[in-house]
Amino acid sequence: MDFSELFKLSGLLGRFSPDGKCLASCVQFRLVVRDASTLQVLQLYTCLDQIQYIEWSSDSLFILCAMYKRGIVQVWSLEQPDWHCKIDEGSVGLVASCWSPDGRHILNTTEFHLRITVWSLCTKSVSYIKYPKACQQGIAFTKDGRYMAVAERRDCKDFISIFVCSDWQLLRHFDTETQDLFGIEWAPNGCVLAVWDTCLEYKILLYSLDGRLLSTYQAYEWSLGVKSIAWSPSSQFLAIGSYDEKVRILNHVTWKKITEFEHPATIANTKTIVYKEVEKSLSVETERLSFPPTRALASSLFSTQSKYDVSQVPVSLQYIKPVADRANPKMGIGMLAFSPDNCFLATKNDNIPNAVWIWDIQKLKLFVVLEQLCAVQSFQWDPRQPRLAVCTGNSKVYLWSPAGCVAVQVPLEGDFQIVSLSWHASGDSMALLSKDNFCMCYLEREEV
Repeated sequence: MDFSELFKLSGLLGRFSPDGKCLASCVQFRLVVRDASTLQVLQLYTCLDQIQYIEWSSDSLFILCAMYKRGIVQVWSLEQPDWHCKIDEGSVGLVASCWSPDGRHILNTTEFHLRITVWSLCTKSVSYIKYPKACQQGIAFTKDGRYMAVAERRDCKDFISIFVCSDWQLLRHFDTETQDLFGIEWAPNGCVLAVWDTCLEYKILLYSLDGRLLSTYQAYEWSLGVKSIAWSPSSQFLAIGSYDEKVRILNHVTWKKITEFEHPATIANTKTIVYKEVEKSLSVETERLSFPPTRALASSLFSTQSKYDVSQVPVSLQYIKPVADRANPKMGIGMLAFSPDNCFLATKNDNIPNAVWIWDIQKLKLFVVLEQLCAVQSFQWDPRQPRLAVCTGNSKVYLWSPAGCVAVQVPLEGDFQIVSLSWHASGDSMALLSKDNFCMCYLEREEV
């Protein structure tokens, strides 16, 4: 495994282009576009204000930079560096911006969610979508880019409008049986739309493309409900993470629950492998060194290195009782992700912040638990194989695959705390992001 040098970064804004050839990163006002393999700077763009969000167009030819404070979006072209476009929402402000799947329209959500403005880069025409709902995930596109669903709120009721992306014509408009809709997400095959309610009401609704209600799922009442959801890549399963520390799996035939995964503080099953991260200090007698150590060598000599031990079950994990009188309590299933081959599901229970749970979807059983020394900040599956990368806010990256588990120290000077990571589409490298820097990590095909 090899690492690049550190590069400056702000706002955790580092994104690979969809074709995998470029890597865009932001430093305050500046957008830097590099070659993803050599990290050579290809283009440098200067924006009008500090960049708060970036997104590549689907064909990797354009990149938008949103400056929400100023209500401005700037679009840059990779093919024609002299061309650029500026969209100013003016007094109505801006809270969100994204590309349409064709990469030629930009959807801007104005302040107070008054409307969504659809700007065309080709014809310079503008169209409006009224009454978008202020919620966590209010716009969803099908994976093939043909349809868009928008959550709306009018007359104190929730609605969903489905548009055809090619001409922005309204295909369906229907009301939803929700108290206060919180999010929407299409299944990867684009046939079913999952709609979930506010955390005060446990309710998942599944709609077809023509607006028919296929099924409603409610696990319990009178308690905090849905916290996170994830579709399996095959669209056969919908995983629902709840505040009661359980994941429920629905099947795509009957939309009934086939199993639920509990996340107890004690792992008792002898068939579950528990990898525990342990630190070992590498103390070296500096008097024996014939030269004074450089800063990089000194930091690597005296840093603690991690490795994984297989723990004997039963194992007690560190459990944190949530503070009951605070908003957004740290409890329940906050992260969910299926592996690209549908074989595994990775989860994180916020009550047990140091653990990653990996479930075998074919057997519907707990397969592995990774117990880290620090709280898990982020994890992401390799897009090409069942290999999970984990970061915990220190200068190490952790990799798990069915073959085993490894902890790798990033050999860089200074304090590099990895809080987010992003795989390249090839699965051969990933970007490791900290608050102020990023570096590239290069892997061999059979690393773990």
